[in-house]
Amino acid sequence: YAFTFLYLFRVTLFQVTLVQFCGHILCKEAPKNLARINYTSVGMSGPAEPPTDTTHRDSSNKDANKDAKGHVQTLSDVLLSVKEGKNAPMNTQVNVGRHAANQAESLASGLSKLEALFDHPLYNMPSLPIPDEDWLLKVKSKVKANHEDIQWNSSSNSHPPWLRFHLGISRWQLYPHPDPNMELLTQHLATHRIVSAGKSGGTQLKLVMSFPNYGQAMFKPMKQERDEETNYNLYYFSDFERHNAEIAAFHLDRILGYRRIPPVVGRLVDVVTEIKDVTTDRKLARTFFTSPVGSVCFYGQCSYYCSTEHAVCGRPRDLEASLAFMLPDLSLASRRTWRSPWRRSYSRSKLAKWRTDPDYCSTVKKTSPYNKGTRLVDFIDMVILDFLMSNMDRHHYETFEKFGNNTFLLHLDNGRAFGRHSKDEPSILAPLQQCCRIRRSTWLRLRLLSLPQYRLSDVMRASLSHDTLHRVAPLLSEPHLAALDRRLKTVLETVSRCQERPSKDGGEGEVIYDDTAYLKDMVTPAG
Repeated sequence: YAFTFLYLFRVTLFQVTLVQFCGHILCKEAPKNLARINYTSVGMSGPAEPPTDTTHRDSSNKDANKDAKGHVQTLSDVLLSVKEGKNAPMNTQVNVGRHAANQAESLASGLSKLEALFDHPLYNMPSLPIPDEDWLLKVKSKVKANHEDIQWNSSSNSHPPWLRFHLGISRWQLYPHPDPNMELLTQHLATHRIVSAGKSGGTQLKLVMSFPNYGQAMFKPMKQERDEETNYNLYYFSDFERHNAEIAAFHLDRILGYRRIPPVVGRLVDVVTEIKDVTTDRKLARTFFTSPVGSVCFYGQCSYYCSTEHAVCGRPRDLEASLAFMLPDLSLASRRTWRSPWRRSYSRSKLAKWRTDPDYCSTVKKTSPYNKGTRLVDFIDMVILDFLMSNMDRHHYETFEKFGNNTFLLHLDNGRAFGRHSKDEPSILAPLQQCCRIRRSTWLRLRLLSLPQYRLSDVMRASLSHDTLHRVAPLLSEPHLAALDRRLKTVLETVSRCQERPSKDGGEGEVIYDDTAYLKDMVTPAG
């Protein structure tokens, strides 16, 4: 009976993350190529395969697996009882099977919604040809080869994916939609050999990883479990950075139609062969040690949390991490750092001015660069992203210097996002509440994502299922996904309240910034 049940369970629920199942019964050998994935032009063709081996325990769906008495009934509880010959109640087996089947059905539905979302006209708006001066980088115009002139550009098959990504950066976005290079780019991050690892600057541990074709990525290791919420008493800038937050932020940024976060993927990295054995950083090399249970650990050097007490450890050697493609070197494309007008006070007793001055936005609107162009609504876009993922750590942002003040904002360093799902942080939304200004295209996409056929939580779940680490465990727990829908509703209600305020011209013009004139003639989504 036990083996029949297990066989049918695996065949029927092949799309479900069977982390505990693998940990207890069948999955004894690690896959040789955990990073094998299928992509399409909008991401990937389907969700990553279920895990075939892992020592990680999936704790992200505990709330969904409680029995009638409130006891957390995990998948491993049921399967372990079968293995040990215990009499697992038939209704428990049915409930687990039903829950898993519902998850698979929900994921399949979400994948259809994601495809429909990216096919929507709001994500495929026609655009004019990009002038030469609006490209961040240009390859020298011509080279000679066999007496013929060859033009080199971002679509050239001879360029590695990272170079095509760099050459595709324009004044208004990091990459286009759809981007045919995204498939190779993310495969590169997830599968290519790491040839060196070195320390990067910053307050917390992160490394720069290099690949054989000179591409580089920013590595951030797993430091805590996915469903572990930030301590309520912890000051906001003292929180750990999360690898899954970096991955989820990239997916959310793309779903919102911004495309202002460099591509990020999850990867299982071998601490020994892919970090310790390839690093040339002597200071980093000296921080490796083996824990009492045999795990290989290291702690590196940084301002916070780089000590033996805060070491990151493999299980025993495999370490989850996020890998984000690096932007062009500063010597090629310099960037300017801007202090956020709504940055938080680092004082535990003194509040920032925007918290006490109800007319604070009026002052900001008169100050360069917020007094002209799109900078204010660009900033509001970033605020909405941060509120949806509960990121309180946006005290600075960057732009490419080449484009001056008339360009998009880079949404970098999102590791402190998705720290709490049980509480929203209204102060993040203060710029929208105080300025009452938002792009028409952003507003329409947010309304679209509030509709059942494009629900934000569903398309995020589907998008994240494409990532390699999804086979280990879902990158965002269900409470975090539900929080996205709740916060989206708050954003739309805030815009509605702004529209209800008395305005000088008696219309919506003071609230909705018409960034694309022809959008007025489009059929706007209901809601």
